[in-house]
Amino acid sequence: MLKVYGIKNCDSVRKAVKFLKLHHIPYELIDFRQTPVTQETIDTWLESSDINTLFNTRGTTYRTLKLKEKNLTDEEKRAWLAKENMLIKRPVITFEKQVIIGYNEPQYHQLLLA
Repeated sequence: MLKVYGIKNCDSVRKAVKFLKLHHIPYELIDFRQTPVTQETIDTWLESSDINTLFNTRGTTYRTLKLKEKNLTDEEKRAWLAKENMLIKRPVITFEKQVIIGYNEPQYHQLLLA
């Protein structure tokens, strides 16, 4: 079954869930706040994606932690993602060993409705 990782009150997650419901695609929503994502899960996502795609530099958490000033390496970013799940770009959708990061309706059409 398709899994949607994110937080319930995130606009991008809500758009993704709306898309899935509209197209009758079954999914399971995994809320970071209730079920934190482990380093192992993040590493699995990074097998199919780039760290800079997964690492959210536009969110409040990134600014609050002043991470821009730290000039993080990819390995440091990876560690921060596990330590602070709110730095993960949302939603992360996983299915059949594929990973979609962020809300991208054309990509959803291509990968989920094909």
